[in-house]
Amino acid sequence: MSKNNPKKPSRLKVPDNFSDSHDSDAWSIFKIMGEFVDGYEKLFKIGPCVSIFGSARTKEGEKYYEMARETAQKITQKGFGVITGGGPGAMEAANKGAKEGGGKSVGLGITLPHEQGLNPYVDSDYVINFHYFFARKVMFVKYAQGFIVFPGGFGTLDEFFEAMTLIQTRKINAFPLVLIGSEYWGGLIDWIKNTMIREGTISEEDVDLFHLTDDTDEAVQIVCDFYQKHTLSPNF
Repeated sequence: MSKNNPKKPSRLKVPDNFSDSHDSDAWSIFKIMGEFVDGYEKLFKIGPCVSIFGSARTKEGEKYYEMARETAQKITQKGFGVITGGGPGAMEAANKGAKEGGGKSVGLGITLPHEQGLNPYVDSDYVINFHYFFARKVMFVKYAQGFIVFPGGFGTLDEFFEAMTLIQTRKINAFPLVLIGSEYWGGLIDWIKNTMIREGTISEEDVDLFHLTDDTDEAVQIVCDFYQKHTLSPNF
């Protein structure tokens, strides 16, 4: 084809019924409101909690499953409840550890085609199921006084980076963000330090927003030490 006569791009064809979903979109606002109301009512008086994240694919007996269980048990013995996504894997481990530690065990479930409901270690009084990811994410942040993050996939990264963004932009007060597993997270942290800082897309002090450890006792201590200097309160 001649460079002087380039092919014109075809015009976007909009289906005739493109706007027919307006009514259902408008009504979905009430479903969204309902999820927020349910979450706020159930979690408002729950007390200080730590959200624990990690892969749903982590198996019982594996290193990070057992570390998540151990961390949750230890953090509840310090007076915190535990919030998870309520699913299997690291989430199940954390809810199980919360039960073993005698603490509150919260599960914020999400309707997904490939996951089978909440794990059995979630307290029946603190079961909340969501259809909308964004409504669920609000609850993770609003009622948590810290995040402890185990190796996980896109959802785990999403929660971690959203919390960092909210703290970085001062939309919420700072709270402890702890990554567990230097072998897993090391490459990401190297990229953050060696690429993002070098390119000027973040500031050097932004790497101070989180901690990295391989020790469950240290993870718990980071959270506890933070609240020796700061007041416990819901976020935003």
